[in-house]
Amino acid sequence: MKQTLDEFKAFIMKGNVVDLAVGVIIGAAFGKIVTSVVEDMLMPIIGSVAKADFSNLFIGLSSAVNEAANKGPLALADARKLGPVFAYGNFLTILINFVIVAFCIFTMVKFINKLNKKPAEVPAAPAEPTEEVKLLTEIRDLLKK
Repeated sequence: MKQTLDEFKAFIMKGNVVDLAVGVIIGAAFGKIVTSVVEDMLMPIIGSVAKADFSNLFIGLSSAVNEAANKGPLALADARKLGPVFAYGNFLTILINFVIVAFCIFTMVKFINKLNKKPAEVPAAPAEPTEEVKLLTEIRDLLKK
């Protein structure tokens, strides 16, 4: 039992496991921030510009739902009471949230990579030939003449 606990302790204390745990915690916190921005700030703007409330978008799958929808606007909750519906509005909201979160994460990773990028190494100028090579070059040139 002690050996198993020691192995577990060694596994947990590895750098990769600790880094992964920190990443998951920070990712969850970042996800909450982005979700709040999307749901509380962006989606109301998108909804008002598009003149649509995504949460109430649905297709009625029964005649009772379709008849009630033809009489006037029908909320999703009311439509569900009348019969089955294909509620795609929440899916659209989640899809838009995903795209925005993915873009934010992409931008963050790109920024971090830019910070970590090492400056391009300038190739060193070729070293000057040694005295011996210079002397041999002079001798070669004299022999050519």
